[in-house]
Amino acid sequence: MPLLLAISFLRCSLTVTSCSCLTAPMAAALILGWWLVAASWAQQLPRPSLSLHPNQGVSLGDNVTLRCHLPHPAAWVRLYQYQNATYIEQKDNVQDMAEFSLAGIKQVDAVRYQCQYQGLEPAGTSEKSHPVELLVTDHRYPPPGISLIPREYVKMETNITIQCWNQQYGGTIFLHKDGHSAPIQHQEPNGGGTATFTLFGVTPADSGTYRCSYRVGGSYLLSSPLGDNVTLEVIPRPAPPGDNVGPSRNLVAAVSGGCAAAIVIIIVLTVSFLLVAQRRRMQTDERPGATSRSPEAVQFQVSTGDSEGLTYAQLQAVTPSTHPRGSSTTPEPPIIYAEVGTRGPR
Repeated sequence: MPLLLAISFLRCSLTVTSCSCLTAPMAAALILGWWLVAASWAQQLPRPSLSLHPNQGVSLGDNVTLRCHLPHPAAWVRLYQYQNATYIEQKDNVQDMAEFSLAGIKQVDAVRYQCQYQGLEPAGTSEKSHPVELLVTDHRYPPPGISLIPREYVKMETNITIQCWNQQYGGTIFLHKDGHSAPIQHQEPNGGGTATFTLFGVTPADSGTYRCSYRVGGSYLLSSPLGDNVTLEVIPRPAPPGDNVGPSRNLVAAVSGGCAAAIVIIIVLTVSFLLVAQRRRMQTDERPGATSRSPEAVQFQVSTGDSEGLTYAQLQAVTPSTHPRGSSTTPEPPIIYAEVGTRGPR
């Protein structure tokens, strides 16, 4: 809307009747709107990000580096304490990152920090980064105690209770697990200074070493040292009967399947070879001029005499010749010739 009013103001200023186009209050409103739009455009820069090095385990007296990461080159970068309008330090002509060093950390340094930059191109001032906490360990406070119920070795899906106590020093109690950079749970202690953490239905992923710490109440981010540790080991659920031989059973099944497949292939190849051989023999027998396996004539030789005084001549059975397929010649029936002679009595 201010942009439209500004355009209307410019159009009116180009006409002869510009004085009658706008009144003085309306012109002032247009100028103010245009300025607000320009200011908002100038401040629409990406927010920087701030990181701590080291980001944990910092004690009183240690050195810490804060790095402000920039999306664009900047004319200057400033480091602030959270909710403090006065910056701590400024770096000029920064390309992509500005480093701020805090040497000999003291209690007053244990606060939240932010950074901000002024861009070169595009111009403007960015918003402040999201705050980061500089948590400092104060070894003047005693570490908390810890206990595990039930103790150490538990079955899966069991509920586990971890209790931590800080001898009524107040503040929030934190539960840590080795391998995790941040606490996994936190809780305000009861009247006796004890916090109770419950892990429901534990699995092998919950196995590990646990410790506790507590954050001292007050305006500074001071923490006690980590206390003694407890170790939790979750026993996996036993495998169903027969699962222990699963790998060997699978191996036997694989070998048996391979042997069966080989036998089937051998049988198929043998049968195929026999069929091909038989087909070749049949084709050879059907060729013209091939000699038939059946004899052309079958002769029977019979003795020339018997008790009846009959004489038998030689019997010859002639079979018809084989003709090619499609021949019109009709095969003649077989003819049997026989000569029979009789002799009178002697």
